[in-house]
Amino acid sequence: MAEAVWRPAGKAGRSTRALRVRSSAVVAALIVLAVLVVPPLAQLDQQAVDLSARLRPPSWAHPFGTDDVGRDLLLRCVYGLRVSLLVGLVAALAATLVGTAVGAAAGALGGWTDRVVMRVVDALSAIPHLLLGIFVVALFRPGVWPVVASVAVTHWMSTARIVRAEVLSLRGRPHVDAAISGGASRLRVAARHLVPGVLPQAGLAAVLMVPHAMWHESALSFLGLGLPSHQASLGNLVQNARGSLLAGDWWPTLFPGLLLILPTLAIAGLAGAWRDRMSPRRRSELTL
Repeated sequence: MAEAVWRPAGKAGRSTRALRVRSSAVVAALIVLAVLVVPPLAQLDQQAVDLSARLRPPSWAHPFGTDDVGRDLLLRCVYGLRVSLLVGLVAALAATLVGTAVGAAAGALGGWTDRVVMRVVDALSAIPHLLLGIFVVALFRPGVWPVVASVAVTHWMSTARIVRAEVLSLRGRPHVDAAISGGASRLRVAARHLVPGVLPQAGLAAVLMVPHAMWHESALSFLGLGLPSHQASLGNLVQNARGSLLAGDWWPTLFPGLLLILPTLAIAGLAGAWRDRMSPRRRSELTL
């Protein structure tokens, strides 16, 4: 059987990828603009209650409609998106730091340390993320930091696997062998050659983890275990709209749900371009 050879995609494939990347970049730019500009200008207005305007459908005055106490749902959604995105960024960074440290240590030390660490990773990965996250947040009052801790505890294992695999690959490189032969300590080899080599993969893992963290926060908030109910996160908005949906008012549920999906698609498109640029031959290896 002839050996499989990677060939660059044709013109149509490159055009499709370029369109996907441009679309993702536009969506990401609009999201960043919205979460930076709209909420500071409308933070007070989005808390205003007007019972005479409750549950009005989308219109020119209220493009996303109003909620069950008459607040503008567009402002509430954008403000909630900012909260969910901030929680997702901080939680993804924390999980990536933990996973990078554990994976680098396992790959660099090898031996029994690597075996023990990876068995712990396998054991924790076997537990459903949401179940483990519920256990973590149940130990504290609802708030931002328990949610961040919950995501960090439940999402670092995939990064640890990626970083460990890359460290094992780097350990066989000539410059690493030369450093070891020259008498460099394991700590120096790890700090000078191994850790810098895994930073691109760790960065990509962090970017891909942001949507996971946002969905995790939204699931916990929907269950009443995440952010406080008065705080406008996307999960809380969906949770608060359950009664309206049963009454036939669809917009309080639809628009927060869409704002959860859009960042996921945008980040996936941009991360895919980053992954292809890093290593076209390994574009499927780094998917979390």
